[in-house]
Amino acid sequence: MTELFSFAFLSFTSFFTLINPLGTMPIFMTMTADLDSKTRVQTARKASIVAFLTIVLFAFSGQFLFNFFGISVNSLRVVGGVIFFLMGMDMLQARLTKVKIKDSEIKAYVNDISITPLAIPMIAGPGALTNAIVHMEVADTFVKKALLILVILLVMGLTYLILYSSSRIIKFLGETGNNVMMRLMGLIVMVIAVEFFFTGLKPIIIDILTAYSKSV
Repeated sequence: MTELFSFAFLSFTSFFTLINPLGTMPIFMTMTADLDSKTRVQTARKASIVAFLTIVLFAFSGQFLFNFFGISVNSLRVVGGVIFFLMGMDMLQARLTKVKIKDSEIKAYVNDISITPLAIPMIAGPGALTNAIVHMEVADTFVKKALLILVILLVMGLTYLILYSSSRIIKFLGETGNNVMMRLMGLIVMVIAVEFFFTGLKPIIIDILTAYSKSV
């Protein structure tokens, strides 16, 4: 029971900080500024659903990707750790997102911005997708896999609620509050990144040393 709780807690923390719905709020508000309240809610709901399906798809297709490209889970942990660390650095410096959206692009996406770029890659970005693949590999039982899906669903539900309430939340936190929250989440992401990196690097180094010792 303790193991399941720890797994669920780590999954929730990593997904929530990497998806960072609080950091997505200002961009969401900018992209939906010309939409009425009802359409904005529909956009938030559709984006959350699309992001959920995308993350789950990558979670279950992870093993196929490993076999097809000859990728090991430890290599993915190392790369994922680097991705998470860079994202954490951006968040720590209070940069809202790496996705640069020009005014002309916002107008072009206004009819279906819920899919691109809101759901992909702003919500279901490379960090969240990598995180899903790694955690699905770690989930060695059916219960853990089901728990992981429930955690992703919970995070997507919270993401929808936050985007739904974005106007009030941004007004309540203010610019300073938003910056502080993002820096705090960035620090958490960087800690998770270090754990992922060295968890993946240790077995790789051991395998290299073992192969070297046998060859000698």
